[in-house]
This record gives sequence, C-alpha cells and structure tokens, in this order.
Amino acid sequence: MSDLVELKSLVDTHERPFVVIGRDFEVVVVNQAYEQTFNQAGDRLVGQKCHQVLHHRERPCNEMGEECPYVHCYSTKEHRSCLHTHHDSEGGTRWVRINMYPIQCADGTTYVGELVHEIAARGDDEEIDEFRPAGNAPAFLHAMEQLEQAARTDAPVLLIGETGTGKELAARFIHRYSARTGLPFVAVDCTVITESLFESEVFGHERGAFTGSIRSKPGLFEVADRGTMFLDEISEMSLTTQAKLLRVLESGEFRRVGGNETIEARARIICATNRQLWRSVEQRTFREDLYYRIACFCIRIPALREHIEDVPVIAEALLQRMGRKENRLFRLDDGATELLLGYHYPGNIRELRNILQVAVANLGRAHRGVITRGAIATGLRMRDHYSDPLPGPETKVPPFAREPNGPVAALRAETPAATRQTPPSLAGLGAVEARYIAGLLREHGGNRRRVANAMGISERTLYRKLAKYGLNTR
Repeated sequence: MSDLVELKSLVDTHERPFVVIGRDFEVVVVNQAYEQTFNQAGDRLVGQKCHQVLHHRERPCNEMGEECPYVHCYSTKEHRSCLHTHHDSEGGTRWVRINMYPIQCADGTTYVGELVHEIAARGDDEEIDEFRPAGNAPAFLHAMEQLEQAARTDAPVLLIGETGTGKELAARFIHRYSARTGLPFVAVDCTVITESLFESEVFGHERGAFTGSIRSKPGLFEVADRGTMFLDEISEMSLTTQAKLLRVLESGEFRRVGGNETIEARARIICATNRQLWRSVEQRTFREDLYYRIACFCIRIPALREHIEDVPVIAEALLQRMGRKENRLFRLDDGATELLLGYHYPGNIRELRNILQVAVANLGRAHRGVITRGAIATGLRMRDHYSDPLPGPETKVPPFAREPNGPVAALRAETPAATRQTPPSLAGLGAVEARYIAGLLREHGGNRRRVANAMGISERTLYRKLAKYGLNTR
C-alpha cells in the first residue's frame, strides 16, 4: 500500500494524464491530470479494469482483435507505444497516443504506467462541427496524429489521398488546430482555374488591367492573408502556372495583374493531390523544385476501405450533420450498418455520404429517423461498383464449406456473373463467413460465447474474426 501512495504522489506531479495499472488489467492509481482531462473521479476508477475505464469495454483490447500495449509491456518489461481511443465520463471519444512503461517496485511488484497524450484536444468551448473528422481505427488515428503535428508548425503540407477521402477536411483540421485558427481559410480547386485565369484569381488585378476589369479585385492570396490557402489537386496545374506559383512561394511576394505595388504573401500553403506526385516529377509533368517547396509534411489520408471498421462512426457523424439541416434525428439499424460494412467504397467518404443522402431522402416520417437495411440498399444500388450481396445469413452457409458441390458453390451458381463481384475487404469465402457470423450474432442476440460455440471455435478466434470483418459491436 505504501508503494501505491508513493506512486500516487509521484504521478500527480506529471502534467499529462497518467494511469498506473497492476495485474489483470486493474487500475491502481490515477493522477489529477487524468481526472481533469477526462472528467472522471480517480477514486471511482481505482479497482476497475483498464479496458472498462479507458475504453468502455467488458473485455481486454487484445481479445477484441486490437493492439494491447499493456499485455506486451507487463510481460516483457519493455516500453510500448500505440495509438488508441479513450472515453470521458460523458461517453465522448478522445484520440490519444499512449506510452506504456514498466514500473518495478522495491518489493518486486510490477506495474505498468500509462502516459496519455491527447491528439487534437478540444477546447472547453469548442463545439462539434463539420470540420472535425470521425473515426477510431489505427490507420485513421495515425493520419490524425500527423495532421496535429503539422498544425503545430507553419511548414508546407502535402496531403495525398484518393478522391473523396476528405483531403479538404484534413486541411481545415490543420488550420483549426494551428496558430492561424480564426484567420481566413481559402480553398482553391486547381482543376477549375484555367491557366489564363490563374494570375487574376490568385494574385488579383487592378482596374483596367484587361478588358472588362472595371474595378480592382484582391486575389486569393490577399483574401487568405495570414491564414491558410488550400490548393486542391495541385497536380492539375500546368507547368506555366506551376512556375508562377513557385516564384511567389520562393520570394514571398507578388503583384496584382496590371499593378506595380509589391504585396507580401503571408498565407500558409497546404496542397493536396490524388496522384503520386513524385511520379509526375519523374514524368516531367510537375516541377521538381515546386515539389520540394510544398512537400515538407507529406501526409497520406487513408482510403475508407483501409479503415472500414470506422464506417458506423463516420456514418453517424454524417447523419448528425444531415439531421441538423432538417431538424431531425437519424440513426442506422443493425441491418443497415451490416450492409454498409460490406461495401468497399471506391468513392470513399464522399460516396458513403451520397449513399446516406439517398437513404434519408427515401425515409418516410413513419420510420421516425431509423434508417433500415432497405433504405441503404436503395442508395447502394445506385452505385456502379455495387453488386447485390449473396443470399444473407439466413441460409446458414458454414464459412469453411469448400466442397465443389457444396453450398458456397451453389450460392455462386445462383448469382449472375455480372453481379458476382465482392468487395476486396470481404472477398470470396470471407464474404460468406462475414454474413454467416452476422446471422449467428442476430440469432443469438449478440451473445458471442454462443456464437463461438455454434461455430466450433474459441471466443478469442471469434473476436479476431469480428475485428477482421468489422462486425465488432460496442
């Protein structure tokens, strides 16, 4: 007990949240910084399991198919770090990087100290808005940590990601958490500004500079003064336009078209592309010197299929925003969520939003805001890349069935060749297995022990499969 009192006194001096965990995941010490950050009383947390306190789960993270740094640190006595999510007293999710350290006491008892660094912590007066991304998956958290690191500097940022992954949202996130927050954020779509209009739009022009210019007009660099300028799809710029942009970035100055006054360019530059920009440099369609000017922080925004388990939480955030516009509350039922998890989203988050908008538009008032499987199916069938799923879990197809004349072969034979594609994340037998498990979960009311028994596998194996197919229920 004296060791714990000493530990408590020691960790209370730390300015960041710190938790000490003993054997069997039991919380033994919580410092004051943790209590204040997550609005939880330490005396109520002591004695509980860390996965209950920190993640609101009844089972340890490693049994849920996730990384558990505690297990590694406690068994090997080595430092461990990973990205995770924590929950506050209101159930809100916080993105955090946790560092685990082994603590060896004089009597030989081993504890694990967990130091918590919150990623992009919200201020007390900050409201949830459309400029904060949603997600909990490791790939998502890694990107968010990089975005926060970029926000703490004024260095140029290059965002790389497929169309629809939310690169502009990421740029706005950097701006929001930078020292320039509250100053202008100006987005420029490089696919629509032609070479002839670039100077006039970006640098501005004086009256009489060209036919039709009846008054002076400030350019976007002036509008974004001391704030952030976001150049979306910069790879679409012509070489001539790239040279003009490079000149401004190197000198920090420009002049309006038809003007003589030199104006300072004091906006921070964030660029985005859906291409491999270095390959464009090698192909001589993008200037190498401009590439090195803009590619300081190179941050890859993951495709939605790379963190498919985030689909429910992203969908919830999108539906909240839609609901605010219509003064309604929307939510997905289990069947709708299952269907969304089985699609691979070539259009990424933008495509998910489109699917939800169609579902909402087809939702009658009688549904009271509950979006059903049928409503989602309506939106999915409008996708060129979508194939109707194979018959659902009610067919009770065992996932291990591989016989040439077995049920899996029969299902494929019943499915027209044009609709036989399945998402890469749930391809082949994996798709059948995912639907089979989802059906068992419904049949057994979500009781995972009964589902594992029905499948003839261990609960640990089942948890790995749930994580693999994005079927985890909270």
